[in-house]
Amino acid sequence: MTLPTDPTANLAELIRCPSVTPAEGRALSVLQGMLKALDCSVERPVFSEEGTPDIENLYGKLAGEGPHLMFAGHTDVVPPGDEGAWKHPPFAAAIADGQMYGRGAVDMKGGIACFVAALARYVKTHGRPKGSVSFLITGDEEGPAINGTVKLLEWAVKRGEKWDASIVGEPTNPDRLGDMIKIGRRGSLTGRITVNGRQGHVAYPHRADNPVPGLMQLLGALLEKPFDEGTVDFQPSNLEVTTVDVGNTATNVIPAKATAVFNIRFNDTWSVESLQAEIHNRLDRAAEENRLRKGAEQPVDFDIDWLGRPSPVFLTRDEKLVETLSASVEAVVGVRPELSTSGGTSDARFIKDYCPVVEFGLVGQTMHMVDERVALSDLETLTQIYLRFLEDWFA
Repeated sequence: MTLPTDPTANLAELIRCPSVTPAEGRALSVLQGMLKALDCSVERPVFSEEGTPDIENLYGKLAGEGPHLMFAGHTDVVPPGDEGAWKHPPFAAAIADGQMYGRGAVDMKGGIACFVAALARYVKTHGRPKGSVSFLITGDEEGPAINGTVKLLEWAVKRGEKWDASIVGEPTNPDRLGDMIKIGRRGSLTGRITVNGRQGHVAYPHRADNPVPGLMQLLGALLEKPFDEGTVDFQPSNLEVTTVDVGNTATNVIPAKATAVFNIRFNDTWSVESLQAEIHNRLDRAAEENRLRKGAEQPVDFDIDWLGRPSPVFLTRDEKLVETLSASVEAVVGVRPELSTSGGTSDARFIKDYCPVVEFGLVGQTMHMVDERVALSDLETLTQIYLRFLEDWFA
């Protein structure tokens, strides 16, 4: 059986699978075929939860005696949008001017294609590694992330799996391959504030309590003062208001309620619990100091609900993992990568509870865009970096 040593061919096969979340789209089947060629064992567990789509996942392993390296990622992709706006069909894997076009080219089928090619080249040159390499691949990273990596990790641990380190192949480089390794991520916390008023006619405001001014005062309390100045490893925590709504279709009615949703990306100054307490304190003080209308005796009446699953902040300090990958990047491209904690969240936030984890992949400039694409030269370079890492990490 031919070894999958060519990252361009690997990626073309994967892009041609329309695996828009939650559809598997044959992407995991194609990946399974590549891993079988490397003599990996492969399992395809499906996880379910009420109110969410069933998700198929993949766990592949090339087993050996020694340290265990996990490569993690996802084959699901976001929708292509207006397919007519693409220069080339989003699932055709067309090549033009030295670039491959397709949804998932950089986020993150390209990273998977390169790591498979790197392992295939390693096996071809050195034989099986002195240790184990596993692939923890989900189809739910771009979706609600409920039936994917979280449950796949739990499933694997129940079967006795333990890992010494993990690389997540997300597109981490902002401009050029070799720019950046992600060694941690800020936490993420989302809340919804509801201010309770009293509905009435706009011509008779003394008979109503307009919740909108109260909501503005509470939001001002959250936004007025910085939460911190940042730390050695992280930029300052930042809160953004993402929606404000009163659900009011009439222009002459004072609404009964007003809501706002916010998200804060926070650094290691805070835990989820301490940040929630700080937000509560700011809101309580603002509510006590303000009124919905002049002369009212009661403070602003509000509720706060925490939405979704909070993501705690984390930082990877594993010297062998970080240094080996940094040295591999420098050896191939001649640049020492920046160690960064910038950007959003990824499935690394789940993996960090099981082993040290870093993220390194392609240049992410076109991810989620029309005409998502990757330079073929970058596919080859990333494969060489991954190969150098495997050689040094298992040395």
